[in-house]
Amino acid sequence: AERLEFLVRDSAIHVVVGDAESAEALPAGLALRWLDVAVSSGDATPPPRRLHPQQAAYVIYTSGSTGTPKGCVISHHNVVRLIAATSERFAFGPDDVWSLFHSYAFDFSVWEIWGPLLFGGTCLVVPYWVSRSPEAFAAWLQQHRVSVLNQTPAAFRQLIPAAADHALPDLRLVIFGGEAL
Repeated sequence: AERLEFLVRDSAIHVVVGDAESAEALPAGLALRWLDVAVSSGDATPPPRRLHPQQAAYVIYTSGSTGTPKGCVISHHNVVRLIAATSERFAFGPDDVWSLFHSYAFDFSVWEIWGPLLFGGTCLVVPYWVSRSPEAFAAWLQQHRVSVLNQTPAAFRQLIPAAADHALPDLRLVIFGGEAL
C-alpha cells in the first residue's frame, strides 16, 4: 500500500485502468476506469485523443531496492521504435497470442504488453502461481495456444524439461531478454 501511494503521488496520475477486483488496493482520490465493466457494457472504445510521439506512454519504476523507487518516463516514440525495429523479422500479427509472464515493473514486459496491443494480438496475463511452476506454465501455454513467448534464459531453462510433456504446436517465437543468453 505504501509503495502504491508513492507511485501514484510521484507519477501524478489521475486515472487508473484495471479491473474492479483491484480497487481495494488503490489509494483514494483516483478516477477509476474498470476494463471488466467497460467490456461487459460494450463501452470499451476510448475517446479519440491526439497524441504526439514524445508524450509519455508509461512510467516504469525501479524496484526501490536502494531506497526510493525511481520512475523513468517512456515515450510513445520509444515504445513504437522497439516493436517496429523487430516487427518485420518476427512478423507479429493479430493471430498471435502473447503471454504476459513478467511483472509490469520489469522492462521486458514492454514486449509482452505493447507487442499485442500494437499488432492486434491477444495478451494473456499468466496467473502468479502458474508463473512459479514450470509444469503449470507449460500446461498453461498449451491450453491457451500461446504463439509468442518472452523469457529470460533462466526462466526458459526451467521450462524446457516441463515443456517436454506438453505439445506446443502454436509456439512460433521465443524471444529472450533480461540477461545474457
